[in-house]
Amino acid sequence: MRAAVHARYGPPDVVRVAEVDEPVLGDGDVLVRVHATTVNRTDCAYRAARPFVMRAATGLRRPRRTVLGTEFAGVVEAVGERAERFAVGDRVFGYNEGPFGTHAEYVAVPEQRMMATIPDGLSFEEVAPGTEGSHYALAFIRSAKVAAGQHVLVYGATGGIGSAAVQLLKAMDVQVTAVCGTEHVELVRGLGADRVVDYLEDDFTAEGPIHDAVFDAVGRSTFGRCKGLLKPGGVYLSSEPGRGCQNLLLALVSRRVRFPFSIERAEAMREIRELIASGKYKPLIDRRYPFDEIVEAYRYVETGQKVGNVVITLR
Repeated sequence: MRAAVHARYGPPDVVRVAEVDEPVLGDGDVLVRVHATTVNRTDCAYRAARPFVMRAATGLRRPRRTVLGTEFAGVVEAVGERAERFAVGDRVFGYNEGPFGTHAEYVAVPEQRMMATIPDGLSFEEVAPGTEGSHYALAFIRSAKVAAGQHVLVYGATGGIGSAAVQLLKAMDVQVTAVCGTEHVELVRGLGADRVVDYLEDDFTAEGPIHDAVFDAVGRSTFGRCKGLLKPGGVYLSSEPGRGCQNLLLALVSRRVRFPFSIERAEAMREIRELIASGKYKPLIDRRYPFDEIVEAYRYVETGQKVGNVVITLR
């Protein structure tokens, strides 16, 4: 099969499309023929091994997992002897961080991981980017114990995580203030945000202590800058460790900072599927690239300018 492989850490150019062996199907696995996948910040971080400490998990000198990719949508081609949840021919989508392997024509996924059937009427490209951003956004929401009627500020509302967070929060009847740049104000308002702050024109930190939680979905702010936005008992969460891993350290010593580690759960996938099927959550797509141009997709994602998600088509 064809796959996007990287044998060493580095910039996007270390990735190339090559012929590799098809994955071995385990007894509890589902073999999926991939029709669409994505390139996201997670893929970029693992490909470059940034920060350096990631190499403790990914391989000190060279990557242990040479085929990246966390998100996928496709058709079940085969099932292992002990796999019971899915059948050959099922249209499925899911999330596979850790094992990776979705930047390929086929991926073998344990059926107990985050995978579900595609809701009727939706294409592979529409649902492929539906898992990573929402998965992390749900981790934020649960860690902050957000409830209906509360007020939450989402900084970086145009990214994969931020755009998902705005929609998931609104599905919970939460009051959402979203922060983005001038050119995306109307787009973010269309996601359902109650109030949109253009950070290029206004100081979003001047909102005052009216929020129960602040989600920095792009990791470009700090608790020090945002703490004035929080009500007593309010919490700050970031998608990144921050300079000097400050968010990790603050989470250890302060109840007002949390750094949620998302754990893949089958129930989270069921929730994501229901939200997509109901129309309450629609993954935001920026660009689509054919598989042969996946290196260009990596380059674009690393500009930091993407809006929502970047989809790779294989069929």
